[in-house]
Parts: sequence; structure tokens; C-alpha cells
Amino acid sequence: MAPAQGRFSDDAHGHSHGRDTRDATEENTAPLPFRQAVDALRAARLRPEVEIDPTKPPKRLAPYAYALEAAAVEGDEDLADGRLVLLHDPAGHDAWQGTFRLVTLLRAELEPEMAADPLLPEVCWSWLTGAMDARGLSYGEASGTVTRAGSHYFGGLSDRRPATQIEIRASWTPREGLGGVPDTASYLAAWCDLLCQVAGLPPAPAHGPDTGVQNLPGVVSLPQRRGPQLP
Repeated sequence: MAPAQGRFSDDAHGHSHGRDTRDATEENTAPLPFRQAVDALRAARLRPEVEIDPTKPPKRLAPYAYALEAAAVEGDEDLADGRLVLLHDPAGHDAWQGTFRLVTLLRAELEPEMAADPLLPEVCWSWLTGAMDARGLSYGEASGTVTRAGSHYFGGLSDRRPATQIEIRASWTPREGLGGVPDTASYLAAWCDLLCQVAGLPPAPAHGPDTGVQNLPGVVSLPQRRGPQLP
């Protein structure tokens, strides 16, 4: 997998830079903790089922932002996909209770019998927190939603099977370590664990601590078929 590269969003005064020629300047002038956090994301080694690429970060959510999008892939099929955004406000944010915030969206298509489980939203939310707990990661101010939506097809589309999509939207404040920098590589690895779990892939085999991959005991994944693509 190629290292994840990306771009920075607004500067500390909220002015948007849309020109690619300004990216290097923005990166050089961003606060050191943010640059270090982004460098760790770029250098993270993830399980091979995850294909990851940079994407344009949202504007106006924070003075600095970096974003990645990823898909859990099996063969030629994208089973689940998602977006992870790192936000940074050097002045701190009352709602975050910190200077960094991670924001995510994950989506996958489920088999109808699994989608009918009344406890599915609670289980999916527990996967998010459990993925971080399994890696010993601290976090605060977690919030979000789990949504499932079903589609039934009629007329010329009646030969298609009913489809149900699960969507997880969440945000949390990562623990800041030495120099005020969170261990973003580990949070990214935990997020990829969640992405693969939602995709129905088995837990990854245990590896060394530098691989960003570990076996998660007690994890149950959903049977899965091809999932939707992010817009």
C-alpha cells in the first residue's frame, strides 16, 4: 500500500486555499503537533484488505484538517467504505475537550437477515469503541449515530434483492501524548479494524506492534456483500 498523502485545509485565520500550489506552504506553516499527527497517518502500515487514499478535507470545521478515505476490499469487491478526518484547533475546543478531533463516516451493505437484528445499532456502536479499547487507546467526548436504511425494488428492478445499508457517523477526541500529539497511526489502525469488521472480514492475524495490525479476540463480523461507494 502506498503511503497516504493528503492536503491541508484552511489556515488559522479561516481562509481557504483552493490552489494546489499552496499545499506545500500550508503544510510548512501548520502547527508542529498537527504536522506530526499527519505524518504519523501517512506512515501508518495497515492490513492489506484496506485500500486508502487522500481526499479533500472539509472546510470550516477547524483551522486545520486532513482527510483520508478507505475501502475494505475482497477481490474486486468493495465491501465497506469510509472517510476519516483529523481536525485540529490549536486554541482548543470546548466541545472536544482537546485540540484534536477525529470524525468518521462508514457505510456498508448488509444481508437482510443481519439487518433485521434489533440490536444492530448498539452492536455497531460497540464495535467503534471496542476497536479503540482493543488497542489500548484512550478517547473522550465520543458521540455519533448508527443508521440503517432498507431498499426494495419494483417494476424493472424487481429482480434485485432487497438491500439494507448501515451507516456509522461518529467523532471522538483522541488522547494527546508527548508534545500534545495523539498517536494517530494507532487510531487509524483501530478505525481500519472497524471498517473491516463492518465489511464482514475476519479479524487480522496478530503481528508485531509496528504493523498496525493485531488479532481482536471475541470479535464477531457481519456476513457481507458488496457495499456502496462513497460519493
